[in-house]
Amino acid sequence: MPASIVTTDDLREFKMELLAEIKKLLQLLEGAPAKKYFRSGEIMKLLKISPGTLQTLRINGSLPYIKFNNIHYYEVEEIEKIMRENKIHNNY
Repeated sequence: MPASIVTTDDLREFKMELLAEIKKLLQLLEGAPAKKYFRSGEIMKLLKISPGTLQTLRINGSLPYIKFNNIHYYEVEEIEKIMRENKIHNNY
């Protein structure tokens, strides 16, 4: 297998291309509004839980929700708050 030599100019060019791509992605993200509510399916994927577990969390009051037109919505801020409050710090 032939060896190829990477020069500092090659690295500089790669860096500039990479930064340009990152800037494009950031501009796309800045224009998109942040999602405020998740539906049940999204929460189950995010937390990797079953429909039954999600229902149990709703019933026992662990996970606040909004029900509108027979659809359950969960506020992103509430999910993040619950995750922070239940964070476990292991001190080994």
